[in-house]
Amino acid sequence: MRFLVVAVGHRMPAWVDAGFAQYAARMPRAARVELVALKAVPRGGPPQPVLEAEGKRILAALPARCVRVVLDERGALLSTMDLVRRIARWRQAGRDVAFIVGGADGLAESVKKSADLAWALSPLTLPHGLARVMVAEQLYRAVSILHNHPYHRE
Repeated sequence: MRFLVVAVGHRMPAWVDAGFAQYAARMPRAARVELVALKAVPRGGPPQPVLEAEGKRILAALPARCVRVVLDERGALLSTMDLVRRIARWRQAGRDVAFIVGGADGLAESVKKSADLAWALSPLTLPHGLARVMVAEQLYRAVSILHNHPYHRE
């Protein structure tokens, strides 16, 4: 199983890159996590054309038949165990999963409509770099639970 974090923005602070890399390196080979960082469209003028251009880039970067999960503060709040159950179903179906993080203005409606799930990491609006690290950590936690690894404690 392969997890992709498809994110708009390719220049992140060093702590973001280090945090993401740390959790990606911990993942077992059977469930690797990869970052696909897409260059943001230059800002200026109305946001709608920027969103549409970034939306096209995002959709073009997604593998065929992957599960599409958009990160949106209005999405479903999932517990860790909810995420574990979803990952188990996706793994059983043999599907890769793409977690999509939008740019500064969010996500195009076309990307949101193509999603299988809208997931809210928090009701707060989070910095996009922090969202990348949080997704990588939660994926590592969920896969650890599926492999009976003691990382997660209840």
